Amino acid sequence: MKAISVLLCLTLLMGCAQPAKDASTSTEAATPEGGGQSSVNDDVSQMDVVKIAVNSKDHTTLVAALKAAEYVDALSNAGPFTVFAPTNAAFDKLPKGTVETLTQPENKDKLRTILEYHVFVGVLTENMIRDGMTLNQVSLDNVTLHNQGGKLSVNNANILGSARGSNGIVYIIDEVLLPPDKK
Repeated sequence: MKAISVLLCLTLLMGCAQPAKDASTSTEAATPEGGGQSSVNDDVSQMDVVKIAVNSKDHTTLVAALKAAEYVDALSNAGPFTVFAPTNAAFDKLPKGTVETLTQPENKDKLRTILEYHVFVGVLTENMIRDGMTLNQVSLDNVTLHNQGGKLSVNNANILGSARGSNGIVYIIDEVLLPPDKK
């Protein structure tokens, strides 16, 4: 008898539930088809590592490279990531025409390899960096970190600062990191 009463109550509750909204009257914004994470408009949550770069006037070249490599969505995902983000001035130190050549569609694989060399899967905070430690980057090549008296660097690039994001940490660096076979 008790089971019948419970069943009857559930049936009544389900019958009293609000009807489903008609899709034509919904006020919720539709997600663009195939837009990926980069198409999500969210001005409330903490910025992810890509939005940190996008909102930095010093990282426009890096953002252009991420777009050319089609890596914006990948780095907008949950992570966690440690990203070594070269400034525009760091890209300017490369031989003339290098960035323009790398961002051409036929060089997408080379560009991806270089960008992957700037990303570690995991969050490495400043207090975790030890002199001489190595990290295996997404490119499967290692970078070497240095901490000498609180001055941090990766390979030959100085770490100028950092910014914490919702899906990782961005270290601002003054050189573009080139994988070992690119030197």
